[in-house]
Amino acid sequence: MSNIHPIHLQSKRQQAVLDEQRLEQACDWIAKLDRTLTPAETQALQQWLASSAQNRTTLLEVAALWDKMDTLQRLSDLFPQTEKKPASHWQTWALAASVATVFLLATFWFRPELMLQDPASTPTVMASQSSYQTRVGETTTIELPDKSKLVLNTNSFVVVKFSAKARIIELQRGEIMIDVAHDTSRPLSVVAAGKIIQAVGTAFNVDVRSNHVKLMVTDGKVLVETALAEVIQDEQRLAKRLPVSALAISKGERVDLDASGQREEKVHKVDQVDIAASLSWRTGNLIFRGETLADAVAEISRYTDIQFELADDAKLNDIHVAGMFKTGDVNGLLEVFKTNFNISHERLGSDKVLLKFAG
Repeated sequence: MSNIHPIHLQSKRQQAVLDEQRLEQACDWIAKLDRTLTPAETQALQQWLASSAQNRTTLLEVAALWDKMDTLQRLSDLFPQTEKKPASHWQTWALAASVATVFLLATFWFRPELMLQDPASTPTVMASQSSYQTRVGETTTIELPDKSKLVLNTNSFVVVKFSAKARIIELQRGEIMIDVAHDTSRPLSVVAAGKIIQAVGTAFNVDVRSNHVKLMVTDGKVLVETALAEVIQDEQRLAKRLPVSALAISKGERVDLDASGQREEKVHKVDQVDIAASLSWRTGNLIFRGETLADAVAEISRYTDIQFELADDAKLNDIHVAGMFKTGDVNGLLEVFKTNFNISHERLGSDKVLLKFAG
């Protein structure tokens, strides 16, 4: 279920959004050119360049701005030649590049957001900032400007900030799974409950709870460091790579991060079955493998506005739940509890259910 709804923008604002997206795409292509394109990326770039003259102009602007004109030599065969000219592809590019550089110098006063300032003296200029959220029971998938894939679980809220030097995701509430696009020039940092979780190209899950952060890595490796509030609010400092001394979590590992700093943060191995169970919410399911009834009910409650209460009965403490449930399907859940676990229920109102041992 998605909570993304179309928004009708006024023409000027819509054009501004398109220009911003084009700028982000151009920055992404320059970064990829720095580390050499794959055949698939080469084809994709060729299509992107051929689709719009403005795409080509913006790429030239970004290359000149980042002093990356040398990388454009790799593009000499990417432009479709529509007519025969005595000049070579690269000569045409070189002329266009020089014109673009002059154009940039003439327009800096009117487009100051394109200026990359000295990071030692000024904050990082944010190229884009967006926020996303889901309601209770909803999940949604978002493709970020760098092609990273971000999945939001129920009742989650994130702020995403991208610049030429950093990719920052502030997880203010809930749970996310992110598949990070590889970009060595810009680390991706997830900020959650006073922790900085940083990766270049990997996949991991972050779940913010009341007093801790649950982190699980499904691919690659991430580094984690506790940070003061002033560091977390400073995009320039978040753009820097975490030191090698930071806590490292690799593929197939998880850790409970203590926001208070009072508990030891131990890294644990996780088998593939546990990983699949933990991430089953992405397909609208919840898989339990012997959790206590109280823990299972607490997890189920995240996906519905219904409140569950356990009767004061010691026998309920001995019940362990195993099986797969559809998120948000309260009636189906109650039926499974009755049939498989001998648990009856009493509705105390439209949004409250009491669970009892049937005997």
